[in-house]
Amino acid sequence: MTPQTSRLAYGAIIAAAVLWGGSIVAQKLALSGFSAVEASVLRDIGGLAILLTTWWWQEGSVVKLTKSDVRMLGLLGLGVLGNHLLILMGLKYVSGAVGGVIIGSSPVVTALLSAMLIRDVPLRAVWAGSLLSFAGVGLVSVAGFQAAGDQPLLGSLLVFLGVVSWALYSIGGRQLMERHSALTVNWTTLLVATVIQIPLLWTDRKMLDAGLESVTPADWMALGYLVLFATAIAQQAWLYGVKGIGPSRASVLGNLTPVAAIALSAVLLNESVGMNEILGIVLILAGVWVVDRQTSRLTA
Repeated sequence: MTPQTSRLAYGAIIAAAVLWGGSIVAQKLALSGFSAVEASVLRDIGGLAILLTTWWWQEGSVVKLTKSDVRMLGLLGLGVLGNHLLILMGLKYVSGAVGGVIIGSSPVVTALLSAMLIRDVPLRAVWAGSLLSFAGVGLVSVAGFQAAGDQPLLGSLLVFLGVVSWALYSIGGRQLMERHSALTVNWTTLLVATVIQIPLLWTDRKMLDAGLESVTPADWMALGYLVLFATAIAQQAWLYGVKGIGPSRASVLGNLTPVAAIALSAVLLNESVGMNEILGIVLILAGVWVVDRQTSRLTA
């Protein structure tokens, strides 16, 4: 990899992390007009339209998939579905700040699962940092009792499972991108997630029951951010970065997501950020630093 390509990969990961920090706020705002499933389905349909148009313009060729590729794309689609839907569902029960801090554990979760599943780094290099980060997640989950919602532990668990879904997607996506472009992997997995979600609209309705007039311009703007920035742009940037520098290194830069989420939640949602959230993010970032330090030594 040339220095310029490496810089582009790192830049793409940083951009994705910051945009996803903003998406936490956008998801909270969108939930005022849409149910979690409605917001997720509309987000994915909009993102899919953009990605398919971009793919056709840039590549526009028949995708040749093996049976193994189809199986992997199906599994990765479940990862996209889990990330988009579980986080939206979790944010009904916890604040944007709490959700953002839990999402900050993504680098360590990705590194830990990567060490266990594809063994790109030894497990001994990530277990200590994982414990630190998970302690931070646990602390913030307890702090959720002071945040929005009646079931904060359920909300924290749903958000965390969304993080696990994305970690698995990042790991599997890199292997698939050895044979297919990041854009192809992106739109095909998003298509799988969209198709699976559509029947769920009958189980979780808000806008469909209240009518389009119940949705405010702010709700549509929040949904537009999720479609354009959080799904089409950030997801493509993330896959490009992961392809260039690998899931373990890429995930380290994910610590920008909770920082952006907390700052924007405080400014745009007027959410209070207490000592528990601050200590939680310190523990999570300390875990990220330990994992990065240990894995850097092994690859130096």
